[in-house]
Amino acid sequence: MKLTLPPIHPARPEWDEGTPTSPEYGDHYCSPGQGVEESEVVFITANALADRFARLDGDGIFVIGETGFGTGLNCLMAARAFRQHAPRSARLHLVSTELHPLVRRDLARALEQWPALGDLADRLLEAYPPPTPGCHRLTLDTNIELTLMLGDAHTLLRHFHMRVDAWFLDGFAPARNAAMWHPDLLATIAGLSRPGATIGTFTAAGHVRRALAEAGFEVERQPGFGHKRHRLVGRRPGTWQPARIRRGHAVVAGAGLAGATTARALADRGWRVTVIDPAFGSSQEPPEHLAAVLYATASAHLHPQNRFYQSAFLHARRWLQRLDFPDHPRQGGMEGVVQHLGDERIRNKTLAAIDSGAWPEPLLKRIDEHSVCFEGAGYLKPAAWIDRLLDHPAIEPLPATLVSVAAGPIVRLGDGASLEGDAAVLCTAGSTQHLPGLSWLPLRVVRGQVTFCRATEASSQWTRPHCHSGYLTPAIDGVHCVGATFDPARGEPLIDPADDHANLSELAAALPGHWAELGGEEIEVIGRHAGLRCQSVDKLPLLGPLPDPTHNPHRVDAGIWLNIAHGSRGLTNTPLCADMIADRLSGQPAPVDTGIAEALHPERFVLRWRRRNASWRPDTGS
Repeated sequence: MKLTLPPIHPARPEWDEGTPTSPEYGDHYCSPGQGVEESEVVFITANALADRFARLDGDGIFVIGETGFGTGLNCLMAARAFRQHAPRSARLHLVSTELHPLVRRDLARALEQWPALGDLADRLLEAYPPPTPGCHRLTLDTNIELTLMLGDAHTLLRHFHMRVDAWFLDGFAPARNAAMWHPDLLATIAGLSRPGATIGTFTAAGHVRRALAEAGFEVERQPGFGHKRHRLVGRRPGTWQPARIRRGHAVVAGAGLAGATTARALADRGWRVTVIDPAFGSSQEPPEHLAAVLYATASAHLHPQNRFYQSAFLHARRWLQRLDFPDHPRQGGMEGVVQHLGDERIRNKTLAAIDSGAWPEPLLKRIDEHSVCFEGAGYLKPAAWIDRLLDHPAIEPLPATLVSVAAGPIVRLGDGASLEGDAAVLCTAGSTQHLPGLSWLPLRVVRGQVTFCRATEASSQWTRPHCHSGYLTPAIDGVHCVGATFDPARGEPLIDPADDHANLSELAAALPGHWAELGGEEIEVIGRHAGLRCQSVDKLPLLGPLPDPTHNPHRVDAGIWLNIAHGSRGLTNTPLCADMIADRLSGQPAPVDTGIAEALHPERFVLRWRRRNASWRPDTGS
């Protein structure tokens, strides 16, 4: 069953001397004037975090789950303690749920009362997402990450894979917010817990104590904090052993957007990465003037496919922010993208996304009935972005052609050499189908051509890309990118002069004012570029371990992963997909729920074909 989530309704707090309170639940977010002290006693000390962090080795992973993110105080306190006590190469993952998140300005106001949280609070605010449902992966430090899950806690936790070492149960009081203390939710929490996992909570309500005991926790009552007489601590039976991050040598085939983001995500987790691509060291330079647009498709229907588009867009923005890109106008700009709604179906779909709250302001803003602006979107030079991604000491570029890949995984190259790693990730787009055994993959290749036009005095003032059925970017180094044709009939990246006319005619029809400012009939075309987009038949990427479509027990493609078929949205989609693969390979919590992961898994096609025809056998070409 598809996991469809409703739009998020942010909290509307009132304030008690700097501390937010919830009129809906009639409760404070924390004890006024004592938030830090309360968090230290009820959550940090109750879970013995200082001692457990100190016991981690350099490969240790510690996962904290929380119900009720609120102001983020508990997560930031845990992050501060991790900095103080854990080895620098260990990793902390915080996973917190919130049904009614504070908007950013209210979060900032709440955090002002705790200046000791310092740059951790600053980083939270910098990465804090707009109120959209599902998972949001925020980086608080190089070894500390927060997955903020917006929506109903029970729904989200049931669709999230992780093994938790400690829990902060911090919903509003049980008498005021019974859903956060329901026995079914507490049973789900128990099921996600490691042996020896601990819990801390401010409440000592009898029905909560009994539900935790029924779920399998050993529970005891301890003195409360402040005016509260008692609180609960608990522990799962068994010996606690933290997980350890998996690291090794990964071979990434392909140095485009998918390959470069995958390599960077793995390198950031401590992997050694070899990226193979015949373009390294060759005379095949990327087109000098090519620019691409980073934005998304908006919809009011938040099923896994549409939530992937939204999550990928937000995730890509955070990657760019974290890596400080673009940091020069020659690399692009992120001042928003204007989408013109000339197509009635697209217009209705996009405006419904705004009206429903599924895409709230300031994420998506209505300009008028025929145009909207994706805030925080923009345009980039892909070649410059790829260079930034691959600039890491653990990434080694290798000029080579991939010939085949086998279990192990073993990658064979065109010169007869081979590489063996702990994982191989194929980021080889449409050419993946030509590898032995992979002709069954449901891919299609679509040729597209963009046109490079000389800027005029008027067009040089543009700062935002404009998207319609095509797109138009602001000038980089005095050149605009106008595109792009969509040609599924030709599978080679051949230049066709007729496509320049098609691109400019489409621009004139959709944006006559921009066409005129660019020169109208006198537009100066200075070049063009043709390339191939790779799509799957359902338009979603193929992301995950390579399945065996024959179900042959003697054929095991162990350690081989796919990250392909991003179509025309590679700039937007690939950072999230890279983190999904890197987290799976490293044994860390995922940045998405299982609904999105299953929607992208390559095996979805095998399962569909089997349901339609039990006798189906793929043509593997092997």
